[in-house]
Amino acid sequence: MPTRRDLANAIRALSMDAVQQANSGHPGMPMGMADIAEVLWRDYLRHNPVDPRWPDRDRFVLSNGHGTMLQYSLLHLSGYALPMDEIKRFRQLGSMTPGHPEYGATPGVETTTGPLGQGIGAAVGMALAEKLLAARFNRPDHEIVDHYTYVFLGDGCLMEGLSHEACSLAGTLKLGKLICFYDDNGISIDGEVDAWFGDDTPGRFHAYGWHVVADVDGHDSDAIGKAIEAARAETDRPTLICCKTIIGWGAPTRQGTAKAHGEALGDEEIAATRERLNWPHAAFQVPADIYQAWDARERGQALQQGWNDRFAAYAKAHPELAAEFERRIAGKLPENWAECADKMLAEAVATESGKATRKSSGAAIEAIAPCLPELIGGSADLTGSNNTNWSGTKAITAADMTGNYLHYGVREFAMAAIENGLTVHGGFIAYGGTFLTFSDYARNAMRLAALMKIGSIFVMTHDSIGLGEDGPTHQPIEHVASLRIMPGMSVWRPADSAETAAAWQAAIERRDRPTTLALTRQNLPQQQRDAETLGAIGRGGYILVHTPDTPDTPDVILIATGSEVQLAVDAAKALARRDVAARVVSMPSTDVFDAQDAAYREQVLPAACERRVAIEAGVTNFWYRYVGARGRVIGIDHYGESAPAPALFEHFGFTVDNVIATVEGLLSEKEVEV
Repeated sequence: MPTRRDLANAIRALSMDAVQQANSGHPGMPMGMADIAEVLWRDYLRHNPVDPRWPDRDRFVLSNGHGTMLQYSLLHLSGYALPMDEIKRFRQLGSMTPGHPEYGATPGVETTTGPLGQGIGAAVGMALAEKLLAARFNRPDHEIVDHYTYVFLGDGCLMEGLSHEACSLAGTLKLGKLICFYDDNGISIDGEVDAWFGDDTPGRFHAYGWHVVADVDGHDSDAIGKAIEAARAETDRPTLICCKTIIGWGAPTRQGTAKAHGEALGDEEIAATRERLNWPHAAFQVPADIYQAWDARERGQALQQGWNDRFAAYAKAHPELAAEFERRIAGKLPENWAECADKMLAEAVATESGKATRKSSGAAIEAIAPCLPELIGGSADLTGSNNTNWSGTKAITAADMTGNYLHYGVREFAMAAIENGLTVHGGFIAYGGTFLTFSDYARNAMRLAALMKIGSIFVMTHDSIGLGEDGPTHQPIEHVASLRIMPGMSVWRPADSAETAAAWQAAIERRDRPTTLALTRQNLPQQQRDAETLGAIGRGGYILVHTPDTPDTPDVILIATGSEVQLAVDAAKALARRDVAARVVSMPSTDVFDAQDAAYREQVLPAACERRVAIEAGVTNFWYRYVGARGRVIGIDHYGESAPAPALFEHFGFTVDNVIATVEGLLSEKEVEV
């Protein structure tokens, strides 16, 4: 019968062999944390390799994602659909074993990690999701939501500022089912960390309000088990288990050194490691008794069946709650969603007086939130400015987890990462707000949402120089364009209440990509539309105005977004008085417009009309793909100034006169013969 050390050595062997074959990767962390992983996965983790999406499974997050061969080894050995051929293809094109854990690429991977700190940020969201769902659905004698979130993390995660933001909030919220294992090996890529990381980590987490189990020997299975028991016994605080480990444990000349961190050990060192570990098996060979001891399928299916039986009893006692739980976990919208969305849009269209699109967004939330109990909002200490709350908002606190709104404090990065964790956990549609310029703080988590193809929603207000007096530190210039070019990120910059409502509808319905809403501080007028034009908003770009009577090929096309749409409308009217036929195209979402069929795009932007002017209070280079070589862009390629918004728009050329002068300059140019 294999010993615990034999079982841990299987992880070490697979990890060093896969990294060696790829000639790329990080063998040190998997070899150092193998003993911890063996105890956790075999004795405590409740999971089912046959059904990796079982709702009440424990979540495991590898925040130190560079050590991904640890997770792949665990998944393979436990019986997930991750065959040895995929272990051999580690870090190869099209494999199920990419260089860092990727959500959707490998069964059993709960979230994409790799950028250090992102895993613990998302894990806080997962632990929060568990606690919120338990508060909503559990009933006496019927606990259908009852699982832990376990996290492996290292020095790098703790050095990243995100870990401070997320762990501080986790302590405040008393997320008692969040258990983290700190791989305290004292080594990073540059060497021994003492010279640049002298924190009292246990003291730091004590200050956050965490339960800390310090000085655990990460190579002593009994000590590890006792630490986990202590963590699970603490229900009111998250736990950090500080494990002293040796990076690359078992490698005779590399263990305990930076050489074990991020490069293959080499054939000679691997041979010596095999001898030292008493692992005589060839590369990628695992004995049958090792596989048998690791196989978690039978136990996992029994655990899930037990939960299925409990859920059946729950459904009998509480049929409506059970149906709602199943709907939310499946990610399905309520049956009355279409009716709610129509009502939201109708109320937006009925808005007569102009208002800021941040307020239009707040009105949209007010309209749809009662229909969406899974909607969970928040703001990074800017609720009143972002308009992210509504009349039914109830704050989530440690004392009351029945709320629907999280006050994140000034923690933009953690907010975005926690949103992602809530989203991948299941059961929630998460949104969070801040100023658009502070998307820089949140950007890495926003990028991971796009990479994972998940539906997190980022409400970003104060979207241009239109915010006025706060000045260039707060005025976004490059931000909208930079988010538009992020693959997989849907960006909406609406011009009024109707476009804002359409943007919210798209964000809620589009669950396979994140959405950023770029919203104004200043009031904007409501545009006039017929039913056909109103329906076209959802296509991302559409003809808003023709002047004069709808020529098939206008003299000029004005393309605008957000606060500049009204400027384009006013300029088109002025051009009409000069006998210039101008078409105004409102393009609130370029990515949605780009996804339309070629015929529709040609209808809106006919190739025959090469005289085009794009107008947006941001950088100009993005718009040349739409205006072409003969077009012009009115924008800002420098930082703003501190002044009232009207003065800034005039100062920077966002005036009817400047649009007219730009159009007249285009019209005066002679046709270039090709």
